[in-house]
Amino acid sequence: MSTPTPAVPRTTTPAPTGSALTSTQGKTTIADGVVAKLAGLAAREVNGVYGFGGTAARAFGAITERIPGSRSSASQGVSVEVGERQAAVDLTVVVEYGVAIAELARAIRRNVIGAVEQMTGLEVTEVNVDVVDLHLPDEEDDAPAPAPAPARVR
Repeated sequence: MSTPTPAVPRTTTPAPTGSALTSTQGKTTIADGVVAKLAGLAAREVNGVYGFGGTAARAFGAITERIPGSRSSASQGVSVEVGERQAAVDLTVVVEYGVAIAELARAIRRNVIGAVEQMTGLEVTEVNVDVVDLHLPDEEDDAPAPAPAPARVR
């Protein structure tokens, strides 16, 4: 009678590409929208970032936030290009007055690269920060005030 040989655990060896998203057991793809949301959320966490997008995009976002049940888009002002192993991110931001813009851009890049690489396994090749406006403390939002909602019950 022969003795049974112990089971050898299967290991997953990365494919020759070196990507954590590809293995002998299959391939993982991540949609551009997922990376854009991650990048937008990571950039919003940085103190000194007031908002995203140009004036029209911010006005539209402010209006949609006031509609019951809707949310502003986490990817507003964010565009990405996602490949099999890499991603590039472009951010359009509005900064708070008094914040050093160069330091803010470095902090945004660190936070976005860290979040996207940790959560997706993609290598972030670049994060471009386009500062389009400066928010002053005494400025009101550029969005027009919405009309009062009609009474739902009488």
